[in-house]
Amino acid sequence: MRRVVIDTNLYIDWLNAGRHEGVLFQRDAVKYLSAVVMLELYAGAFSPRDRRVVRGVVAAFDRTDRILVPSGAVYEDAGHVLRALQASRGYQVAGSSSLVNDVLIALSARSIGATVVTGNARDFVAIREIRPFKLTVVPA
Repeated sequence: MRRVVIDTNLYIDWLNAGRHEGVLFQRDAVKYLSAVVMLELYAGAFSPRDRRVVRGVVAAFDRTDRILVPSGAVYEDAGHVLRALQASRGYQVAGSSSLVNDVLIALSARSIGATVVTGNARDFVAIREIRPFKLTVVPA
């Protein structure tokens, strides 16, 4: 069965508008929660309802031991990828935690052979040009 890591933007669309249920609850894949996605979800969960839902999502992944934490090697590789994105694509890393997070999500997924599923084509396609990984972009 294929492995997938779902990006934060799809969870946010689900929380706010009930979108992407087919992606989030697909049964033909083993889903992992990136610790980086978990951080982003908690950072944006302002209402008690949102925090409760995020806690439920995290608990489900924690029960099955499917929270994907970037290793030291992933962080090292992320530094190389971020440098390459700045040099070849003109990205600015200073003040851009979003890009740093996306690189960590992509490389963590790559480390377990998982596919990143996202609505953010721009950044993930650029990352994939530097360091190949499996990617599925869904319409926003």
